[in-house]
Amino acid sequence: MKALFDNVSNYCSKRVTESYSTSFSLAVKMLAPSIRQDIHNIYGFVRFADEIVDTFHDYPKEILFNNFEKELENALTYKISLNPILNSFQHTVQKYQIDKKLISAFMYSMRLDLHKKNYENLEDYKEYIYGSADVVGLMCLQVFVKGNKHKYDELKDHAMALGSAFQKVNFLRDLKADYENLERSYFPHIDFENLSDASKTAIVQEIEADFNKAYLGIKKLPIEAKFGVYTAYKYYSKLLVKLKNTPPLELKNARIRVPNYQKFGVLAQSYVNYRLNLL
Repeated sequence: MKALFDNVSNYCSKRVTESYSTSFSLAVKMLAPSIRQDIHNIYGFVRFADEIVDTFHDYPKEILFNNFEKELENALTYKISLNPILNSFQHTVQKYQIDKKLISAFMYSMRLDLHKKNYENLEDYKEYIYGSADVVGLMCLQVFVKGNKHKYDELKDHAMALGSAFQKVNFLRDLKADYENLERSYFPHIDFENLSDASKTAIVQEIEADFNKAYLGIKKLPIEAKFGVYTAYKYYSKLLVKLKNTPPLELKNARIRVPNYQKFGVLAQSYVNYRLNLL
């Protein structure tokens, strides 16, 4: 029975979300049940692609990525895949008519991670962030608005800003791992070995501007999505504050985290704000 296989596929995507990201999984739980699984399906897809290029160092990454990309194409063409993550993702793509150009842009940025180590100009940096993060926000937005094109167009720029903010926070948090383990440096004109307060401040201000723009869109999201997205926004904002208050030398030597008790504090405060219509 295909329905049974689809249920198994959905379960796999949900388990990927729960296993890889406690913070994102917590935010997804705050979404309405009607859209929750589809966000799991999107996350499972982007996580698996990212794992190939970032983690599987002892395996032929390019071959694995090429195979994954071919399986993705077949899944979207034939509306089924024996890879349960791709099977659940293609279902969400078909259900909401997610623009294939967004998927292609994402895969392009992931492929860059196979070989590209530095982003020395603003144009390349923005192109990478668009493909690796902005389009993920847009895929999720198509789920949130349930195919309403007018609402999608209204919130599109805000969703991209939120995707950018999340990705840049990740870059700042993962400076050490990206540089030492993957030999990557995403921020243009930033010297990891001599990271200055001024450089870090400029990055933080750029992220804060993205968050401010994103927040305007969060307030206009449909009720099914608003609380979950707001929770993720508040968590990443909390993480940015910690990064902002961390000296550059410490950023270079440790990965800054938000403890679980603070994550639940963010959730509680987000719920209060939501219930009191403060967003």
